[in-house]
Amino acid sequence: MKFLDLAKVYIRSGGGGGGCVSFLREKYIEYGGPDGGDGGKGGSVRVEAVQGLNTLIDFRYQQHFFAKSGQPGMGKQRTGKDGSDIILKVPVGTEILDEDQETVIADLAELGQTVDLARGGNGGFGNLHFKSSTNQAPRRANPGQEGVERTIWLRLKLIADVGLLGLPNAGKSTFLAATSNARPKIADYPFTTLHPNLGVVGVDGVEFVIADIPGLIAGAHEGRGIGDRFLGHVERCSVLLHLVDATSETVAEDYQTIITELEAYGGHLADKPRLTVLNKIDALEDEERSLRLAELKSVCDGPVLLISGVSREGVTGALRALRTEIAEDKLRQSPVQDPAPWQP
Repeated sequence: MKFLDLAKVYIRSGGGGGGCVSFLREKYIEYGGPDGGDGGKGGSVRVEAVQGLNTLIDFRYQQHFFAKSGQPGMGKQRTGKDGSDIILKVPVGTEILDEDQETVIADLAELGQTVDLARGGNGGFGNLHFKSSTNQAPRRANPGQEGVERTIWLRLKLIADVGLLGLPNAGKSTFLAATSNARPKIADYPFTTLHPNLGVVGVDGVEFVIADIPGLIAGAHEGRGIGDRFLGHVERCSVLLHLVDATSETVAEDYQTIITELEAYGGHLADKPRLTVLNKIDALEDEERSLRLAELKSVCDGPVLLISGVSREGVTGALRALRTEIAEDKLRQSPVQDPAPWQP
């Protein structure tokens, strides 16, 4: 399935049905009178966060959603039928933006959350509504209220507990593949990852979700590369895991490049809890490891861990350090594995 995190949608609610002007005329009924019914209400357009979706690809092939209008009222005091509603089903974590792509209408961060985007128009009153002691034969009825038409943007921000950061080829996809059942594309050239990947990681009997986004490069906040387009997917993370390539000759500069981009992006990303690790240590000798570690510690404020996604050295320790930064209510218990069935 193709990943899509931004979609433009055109919506329109249904208009209300018009009221009816009608008078009762039947045989053997001496006194008739107004009996026009009210018009039906127009259908509304609402959005709902549902489970089982992680992309907005459905809105690539259908961008127009128009609810039905209410039917007009009829004689014999019959009210018109209401128009059916339209529900847009989106993944949890979707933001609803106005046409300017800046004004946030709603943020669907919880499962089952529902928001009305365009309410249907009310139906008009029939002439029965205007009957009074001084006007016993009204010949007027109200038209139905018009629907609402608007253009909105849907922007998906993945719900994850840990976000992976780093330059291209820092080993983020390899780390995700080594710690979860996710199978992202892994290759020895930059920008292998073109869209975010999610993986469920288990350690010490609990599970949490890790999000891998495309690598950042210097000047990403000015539009260079593609990583800045996906930084929104780590805004909701509890902690960030910053991977630095140990085989690089400029470890300190690589670290500072990512920090600069986080500060330029805004959104309090630079203030989030962050764990820094020196990755790919399996490719270095002990002496080189110590040199690169000392160089990275000279520019890093917090502690630095040594890991290798290939040999899995230090991976468990890094996962445990991440676990301590995640609130207990966000952690999920790992399912108990059933014992192997008995065989003769």
